[in-house]
Amino acid sequence: SSDAGAMESVMNCADGQQASSMANLWSNKQESSRTQKAKGGFVLVHAGAGYHSESKAKEYKHVCKKACQRAVDQLKAGALAVEAVAAALVELEDSPFTNAGMGSNLNLSGEIECDASIMDGKSLHFGAVGAISGIKNPVSVANLSHFITIIAGFFSLSAYKRNKRKMELAERMDTGHSQTKKRRQSNENENGSGCLDTVGAVVVDLEGNVAAAVSSGGLAMKHPGRIGQAAHYGCGCWAENARNVNSYSTAVSTSGCGEHLIRTMLARECSAAMQSEDAHQALLEAMQNKFISSPFLASEDRVLGGVIVLRCCTCLEAQSSQNIQGKLVEFLWSHTTESMCVGYMSVQDSKAKTHISRLPSGTVPGQSLAIEGGVCRLMGVTE
Repeated sequence: SSDAGAMESVMNCADGQQASSMANLWSNKQESSRTQKAKGGFVLVHAGAGYHSESKAKEYKHVCKKACQRAVDQLKAGALAVEAVAAALVELEDSPFTNAGMGSNLNLSGEIECDASIMDGKSLHFGAVGAISGIKNPVSVANLSHFITIIAGFFSLSAYKRNKRKMELAERMDTGHSQTKKRRQSNENENGSGCLDTVGAVVVDLEGNVAAAVSSGGLAMKHPGRIGQAAHYGCGCWAENARNVNSYSTAVSTSGCGEHLIRTMLARECSAAMQSEDAHQALLEAMQNKFISSPFLASEDRVLGGVIVLRCCTCLEAQSSQNIQGKLVEFLWSHTTESMCVGYMSVQDSKAKTHISRLPSGTVPGQSLAIEGGVCRLMGVTE
């Protein structure tokens, strides 16, 4: 197969009950049989954690493929991880099917306000923008490395008008706070774009540098000026090269309910968890203990969010008279929402692989989680 490390067999976990049985999937024997050699780097993207309808599955997967290809093209041209991850986000922002950039939800005033952030694991530099208007690609402003195109805010106008009518009708009938909350949830579920949240990507280049980015149009019908996790340090994305006591380079991008992700600083928590020996088990425990069961979210009935994670380490092997510098990349995604759309690709692959992950049948969104992933080996010759 030419895919970027064959995806592991589906590893869904409801309420963390199957943790012990998953450990065997990550044995050395299976790892060696499911990794493959590539050069240049690897990218993993997501098109939001929320609900992805079967009728639009092709569109969600297509935009993920295009984002992966754009990042890989950058890596092939010699770009560093932070440049490649920004390129992937631009592609995701330009799609009308994602809640970011071009396809962003409108706020209560009928305007687009976007959040975005990017982090370079090599320098640990972090850039972010919040509630920014009139910009086609918010991640470009966060990165300060691309041309900025001004756009008009009309892309979600029909959805805005539909939601506005519903809210005005409900407000004439509604007298209780609990009904307001239910109405808002109903609007989000009925609006196709509102069901999806942030888009994001994580990248590792041939040198082992990692980077992460995230971009969002925010909640449909949000109050003007509201800023979600995509603009908050440690909440929307995180990237950190291996250094000092850290054996692994890690990169994380999140999606879901901004308030839940902000209160738990989920991106930073997942990155820290990835220093454990077993990546799958570490992410499972982080999502269960630091997110679903977090004391900061004890009052919440449902905790909604998702993450994509990669980690890599370097190993040297003597082959013939050359030193073969290999980079083992483990990539994972996990979510408590109904679904999450992801795509991934290495530089050696001819095309990206995409997947819509869904919660196991019979489980409750916000109270259960799904977790899946795979392994890829990047190889290069050092002098």
